[in-house]
Amino acid sequence: MTNSDQEKAGPEVLDRLYKTVAARRGADPASSYTAKLFSRGTAKIAQKVGEEAFETVIEAMRGDKDKLADESADLLYHLTVLWADAKLEPSEVYARLAAREGTSGLDEKKARKQG
Repeated sequence: MTNSDQEKAGPEVLDRLYKTVAARRGADPASSYTAKLFSRGTAKIAQKVGEEAFETVIEAMRGDKDKLADESADLLYHLTVLWADAKLEPSEVYARLAAREGTSGLDEKKARKQG
């Protein structure tokens, strides 16, 4: 990773990625992979998220940190495409995560089942 890449790395990269992905909606599918995903619809986008999640799990089980990072990046990219397709802003996801901070995962799951 170059110094320039490291300077751009951080949690805000997801916000930048989301803006780029959302801007591709309606673009020419022949010139943009993201536009091509949008043109194929929600089911195809969701399928790609599942595929990337599976590949991420495989690399985690193999113990290859570099490949795990690559697959995790692919998963996050496809997840942002799914968010943009659903018009779900990253801030909405961040708010859900923030609301769960300091709450036991077991307690949080129990509360969801009761609701």
